[in-house]
Amino acid sequence: MDHPVGFWETAGRLALAAVAGAVLGWEREFRDKPAGLRTHMMVSLGAAVFMVISLRMSVLSNAHQNHFDPLRVLQGIIGGVGFLGAGAIIQSGIKVHGLTTAAGIWLTAAIGVTCGIGFYDIAGLGVGLGLVVLLLVGFVEHRYLEPRKGEEPPPSD
Repeated sequence: MDHPVGFWETAGRLALAAVAGAVLGWEREFRDKPAGLRTHMMVSLGAAVFMVISLRMSVLSNAHQNHFDPLRVLQGIIGGVGFLGAGAIIQSGIKVHGLTTAAGIWLTAAIGVTCGIGFYDIAGLGVGLGLVVLLLVGFVEHRYLEPRKGEEPPPSD
């Protein structure tokens, strides 16, 4: 039976997805957020597994002249991960917590999908830019924007 990728290529794609999830999950774990290292690894790995399965199913369906659309699998991943991310969001009074973690879970799933498809350049860029947002933009936000939140607004004229 022909597959779009062999066993070792599949193993590499899945391993890369787990590592990419670990890189993003490490930052969440370091900051003691509810969805950390293992959660991000599992989300990325799961998304990659679903995409590898969909690639194989599309090859099988073409061989048997059936129609199988891998984009439907992608839509399912996006919707399912949205529910998972929603579970990380907590409202406490007027404050909302967990939005960055939820967005990180969503990005991690997207990176898992790209690993599963074999788009390693996109996966690498996604991880790199995700780290820039989490680390660098997070630093700027905490250093320069949060002190302003505690200040009294200037009196209006």
